[in-house]
Amino acid sequence: MGVYHAGSRAVQDRVGVRDLADHVGRSIGQAIRPVAAAFLELQPLLVLGAADPATGRVWASPLTGAPGFARATGPRRLSVAAGVEPADPLAAALATEGTHVGTLALDPRTRRRMRLNGRLRPTARGFTVEAGQVFSNCPKHLQRRRSYETVARTPGPRRRTGELTPAQREFVEAADTFFVATVHGRGADVSHRGGNPGFVRAASPRELSWRDYPGNAMFLTLGNLAADPRAGLLFLDWTTGAVLQLTGEARTEFAPGGERRVRFTVTEAVETPSAVPLRWSAPEYSPANPDPAG
Repeated sequence: MGVYHAGSRAVQDRVGVRDLADHVGRSIGQAIRPVAAAFLELQPLLVLGAADPATGRVWASPLTGAPGFARATGPRRLSVAAGVEPADPLAAALATEGTHVGTLALDPRTRRRMRLNGRLRPTARGFTVEAGQVFSNCPKHLQRRRSYETVARTPGPRRRTGELTPAQREFVEAADTFFVATVHGRGADVSHRGGNPGFVRAASPRELSWRDYPGNAMFLTLGNLAADPRAGLLFLDWTTGAVLQLTGEARTEFAPGGERRVRFTVTEAVETPSAVPLRWSAPEYSPANPDPAG
């Protein structure tokens, strides 16, 4: 079975990068190499993406722990000694054996990130993921945050709404980073999107959009959306630990000049104050970030 499914191939062909995608796709494997295993054990944050088995809605959720809480315990096995709160939108998915899950380990200190996608198995301490895809991404559009501290926080009550509040729209438009979870017929994936504040626009309480900046030419996220429009977004306040999770559907618009814009329609929003016990230093924006007004 190839690295890419029909959705990714369709986008690659439309943009004219199939040959480049084939070259870059050789970096996708199933084994967790020693350098990747060492990277994982240093991370206090892991982002997960999956579909809720009951509703089919796609969500992205953060998991945190002392470095080493997520580590390789076999050539293809990621073991995570943590779980989400019972009220988290992904709680049912993480308790269901065989769930397709995407994971992303991102280190703002070094501007490195790696993705591991596969099937989940619940364990007494958390869960494991048997890897089907393992690969790293370039640091493009990833903001550097040089340090973090772990602070004592008690998550506030979750607020569920069918659209964004005015304060949530302001939060989204001030973001320099968010995560997007997508799915396709044989898997799930979670990826990073970054830019200078303002790169995400909240046009209304039910719709937001962002420009799709040039990346690695694989088009895994846009390819998934071409095959299945369901998506989940995760916005994180890197100082207060507040989390905003959105689920809905997304579509990609291709402009004649080559610019791409993704439009996301909100089905449900979940806001949790003080959800993440990490406080990061101020960002240093990536020099690759375009002017969001452009």
